Formats: sequence, structure tokens, C-alpha cells
Amino acid sequence: MRCRWCGDDDQYQTYHDVEWGFPVDDDQKLFEKLSLEGFQSGLSWLTILRKRENFRQAFVDFDFDRIAGWNERSVLRLLKDAGIVRHRGKIEAVLSNARLARDLRTDFGSLGAFFWSFEPDDADRPTKFDEKSLVAQSQTSESKAMSKALKKRGFRFIGPTTAYAFMQSMGIVNDHAEHCDTRAVVDRSRRRFSRPKPR
Repeated sequence: MRCRWCGDDDQYQTYHDVEWGFPVDDDQKLFEKLSLEGFQSGLSWLTILRKRENFRQAFVDFDFDRIAGWNERSVLRLLKDAGIVRHRGKIEAVLSNARLARDLRTDFGSLGAFFWSFEPDDADRPTKFDEKSLVAQSQTSESKAMSKALKKRGFRFIGPTTAYAFMQSMGIVNDHAEHCDTRAVVDRSRRRFSRPKPR
């Protein structure tokens, strides 16, 4: 049994089974997902998922230390890459956000320490995760706070809804539906997971 949102697409089902909701603290992976969530804006996640390997190649596996040094020539090169979403604003946002990510790491010790500081208390989470209520919930007080903090630092393409999708995918919350077999697997993974702390 799976969450119904992944449908019958093999790639989507694999993403659901082994990635979505499992806790992540690796800075590069967190930056990748933050960037791809920004590219998803106005599109389906499946569209981005199918292009993910192209994105990784184009953005050097989302190594934000390297991307931070890119310039307008890099933007023009990426705008010619048919394998990714060629949206100037979103491409420029990744470059700008990469520079800001380095500052975030300096201030908190890691991106993980910053993002995981927005994990909601278990006592504040609903006890039932039916499909209908999860689909209806597109943002939370924590995702609003994360978005506000990032925007204050200058990050772009990271509204409260995008922030919540990021939190769901990176395991900061477990939003697999109650009937989903992966929910219990993610719960166990989250219990074993050592949350990164700001230094």
C-alpha cells in the first residue's frame, strides 16, 4: 500500500518508497531539494523528477560552494540546456541561493542544523494522516516560519507551500498516509535519526 499521490508511475513509486519522507541532513542533498522545489513551482514534481539527473549534471550535483562562483555566463549556458527547466528567474535563484547557503552554513554550522530547527513537536502533529487531510494541508506554521527566515536572508522561490513540500520530502515531517506501508518505515528511520544541532 502506498500514498495515492504516487499513482502507477514506476519512477514516482520508487521515489515514494525509498526517498520521500526519509530524514536527510546532508547539506548538498538539502540544497539540491531546495533548488528543485523552486524549479517545480508551477509544474508537477514528476516533471522535475524525470529531469533530475539532467539537473544534477547541469548544476554539478548541486555543490553550492562551486555554484556560488557562477555568473551571467553560467546563466546563459544553462538557458541553452534543454534537459532542465529553462527559466531564467529560477536559474538565477539557484546561483543566488548558493551564495546565501554558504552564509547559512557559516552561521549555523550546517544547512541541516538550520532546516531541522523547524521540525514541529510530535505533540503538535495530527494523530491521523488520511490522504484527504494531507492533500488539503499545503503549509504549516513551521513552513511559514522557515520561509520567512529564508526570505529575510534573501533566498528566492521558497514560499510557505514550497517550504512545506521541502519539509515533507526531507523527512522533517512524516506525511505518509496512515494506510501507507512506508509510513512505519519512515517513522523508524526518524526515531534513529540524529538531528543536526546549530553550533
